Amino acid sequence: MSSYDRDVIVIGGGPAGSTVARYAAANGADVLVIDGRDPIGTPLQCGELVPTNDEMRRLCPDVPDMDDLFQTPPSAISRHSDKMHLVPPSGKPLKFDFDGYVLNRVAHDEFLVEVAKKSGASYMVDSRVEKVENDTVYLKNGETLTARIIVDAGGHNGPIRRDYWNEKSVKIPVKFVLMEGDFGEAVELHFGSMAPGGYAWMFPKQSGANIGLGIQRSFAKGKTLNQYTDEFTSKYDGEVTFNGAGSLPMSGTIKKFVRGNYMLVGDSAGMVLPSNGAGITIAMIGGRIAGKVISQHLQDGTPLENYEKIWKEQMGKVMRNSKRSFKVGSLLFRLPDWLLNLMFNRLTKGIIWRAVTCRRMFWVI
Repeated sequence: MSSYDRDVIVIGGGPAGSTVARYAAANGADVLVIDGRDPIGTPLQCGELVPTNDEMRRLCPDVPDMDDLFQTPPSAISRHSDKMHLVPPSGKPLKFDFDGYVLNRVAHDEFLVEVAKKSGASYMVDSRVEKVENDTVYLKNGETLTARIIVDAGGHNGPIRRDYWNEKSVKIPVKFVLMEGDFGEAVELHFGSMAPGGYAWMFPKQSGANIGLGIQRSFAKGKTLNQYTDEFTSKYDGEVTFNGAGSLPMSGTIKKFVRGNYMLVGDSAGMVLPSNGAGITIAMIGGRIAGKVISQHLQDGTPLENYEKIWKEQMGKVMRNSKRSFKVGSLLFRLPDWLLNLMFNRLTKGIIWRAVTCRRMFWVI
């Protein structure tokens, strides 16, 4: 008889955590997901844009079996957009083909929970983790639970990342609104002084849009995130129905995802592409790898560190390119708006698009 309450405890039931739970449980592991929210997915904390599976195959060509991993139901898709506009301060966009979904993120996360449950995972909601020590998870209500493996999918401030990893990462605060109105069909990314060190976005939904921005505070010149957000969203005409906020780790993945019987996945491991802020699908890629490695470890002792090895095989090149583009972009976006306007032109269009889509900006380096 096992001396542990569970084989696996996953802290956080977002896309990363639910995907770990799905793949670990599907292969026989006894998995419990603990999340402080009820229901999971609320409150909304992101821009809600994800690539379609076909677009993901182009963006991340070394990731196998996309259709198995990403099973977004129609009920979680607010709009299917096939155009992306990259917009400099002048407002004159560079236009690109891009195949993406603007989600109903809450419905999307709820769907992932149901998929994980069907695979055999259990959930404990409205329960907050205070700390983790050895093989024990301490809840804020005084309850304790033990597991062979404990996964932190609770974001870059998750309890394991916070207490057992010292590596720092750049965090970009984001704020956004949901606004009613007709905003066209193209998703927009805006660059310049309206979002210093980051970008602003307008993602049209079936009804209305998700509009917001993220900044690097060190570039903010004394203005607050609220001021930048109010100034940008006021350019659009519509009734605000929701205000949301969050933050993204934008340094790329940290060096190690595994320490003993602890594992990090999703934002806690830095699984966000710095050049475009993509995190939902990237976290799910990491979650699937982690879940499969966990089940193999429980069955035959496969080292948990295989998770890091497989991640590098599938996502190493994309992440390196994205980190490089973010560093170059952070320098460029310090330039005055008039100079940035000059740099967005037909000659640079291909280079800019390669940076946003995590490919080498220049073909020779």
